[in-house]
Amino acid sequence: MTLSGLKPRRFLRPHGFNILITQCLSHTTCKSITISKRAGDWYIAFAYDVVTEENVKSYPSVGVDLGINALATLSTGVVFENPKVYRKAQKLLARRQRRLQRKQKVSNRYRKQKNLIAKTHKRVSDIRLDNTHKATTHICQNHAIVAIENLNVKGMLSNHKLAGAISDAGFYEFRRQLEYKCTKFGSKLVVVDRWYPSSKTCSNCGHKQEMPLKERVFNCANCGHRLNRDLNAAKNLNNYAINTEGLPVSERGGLIAPTLPCETLNNV
Repeated sequence: MTLSGLKPRRFLRPHGFNILITQCLSHTTCKSITISKRAGDWYIAFAYDVVTEENVKSYPSVGVDLGINALATLSTGVVFENPKVYRKAQKLLARRQRRLQRKQKVSNRYRKQKNLIAKTHKRVSDIRLDNTHKATTHICQNHAIVAIENLNVKGMLSNHKLAGAISDAGFYEFRRQLEYKCTKFGSKLVVVDRWYPSSKTCSNCGHKQEMPLKERVFNCANCGHRLNRDLNAAKNLNNYAINTEGLPVSERGGLIAPTLPCETLNNV
């Protein structure tokens, strides 16, 4: 099947179906077509091969620390906020669930209310997914080496006090997108062991100390370095990637080349 260039537009098909094309398709050969239904709406997705150009990265490496208050904190100081969409939509979902219980089952009003609830869940999922896509695309496009911790998400969900917030953040989806986008944009993903003490280690002198979860600021007892807990962990992950991949480091611990082409970094 060959797809020619199509402009994004809405047009009417027979039997009352509105079809919306959201992305232009180049002249290429379609490898597969997927048709799905979500919350009463039908979607069709085309899969085809795309040749991406390797771009010059702004930073040789970066550490990414995932969290609940901030979805992702980078060692460069960039912070991606967590939208917490499910938490904000809980009252709306509860109200619509109560209205569903008052309606007679297998009736038209029951079916419409049930579909309205499904659309609400779909909107929550779409907002979370859009926020994750923007963050992971920025990370992979601008950093040659990305270091992320191998979180035990299943074990974290066993904590009933944090399970809802962790599920709302979508840690698994964040890592999944990093894995295929690093390949797409010519970056390298470094997965750090889950037992690596990134939160307990000082990013300035390497001193290790206990850090309860309630403490959000890291105060080093050895050198007096004071830093945000998530930023300190991200810097430690970045240092791990530098030491593992053998990037050139100056006497002060900084990278010698702040901007390197992607091909050079991949050959390190």
